[in-house]
Amino acid sequence: MSAVNIAQTYATNSALPSGIRTCLSFPEALMVLELIFGGLVWILVAATKVSLPLLQGWVMFVSVTLFAFTLILLILYILGIHKGRCTWILMDAIYHCVAVLFYLSAAVLQANATIRTWNFGRIYQLNIAATVFAFFATLLYLIHALFSVLRWKRSG
Repeated sequence: MSAVNIAQTYATNSALPSGIRTCLSFPEALMVLELIFGGLVWILVAATKVSLPLLQGWVMFVSVTLFAFTLILLILYILGIHKGRCTWILMDAIYHCVAVLFYLSAAVLQANATIRTWNFGRIYQLNIAATVFAFFATLLYLIHALFSVLRWKRSG
């Protein structure tokens, strides 16, 4: 599916989906990827010897918190709790914009922690992977935020 097809499909489906359509519609399908990559950040940071607790503590807080909130939001969408109300569309846009800011700050701090552990061998490799996944999760949340804001603008 090309980017043009995704944009056309998105333009015709402006309401929040419910049921299994949640996992098949754009940008809600990104929530599954956000969970996967956010979970990988969480696992990789937890697997390292956290030598910089101030930096990596924030990374863990962000990855665990946003993993939990995204999972809860995905379950609520699947259950159809939102009933297509405009307030849920606004909440989705705000949530993903805040998530982008949090994940961007966490990714930068994780990159800093990675640079500081360059001579620790395996821990350095785990930190590199966590940094890459943190920036990828940030990108996913950013794409979702942009399309959520566009949906909110169109709904109002």
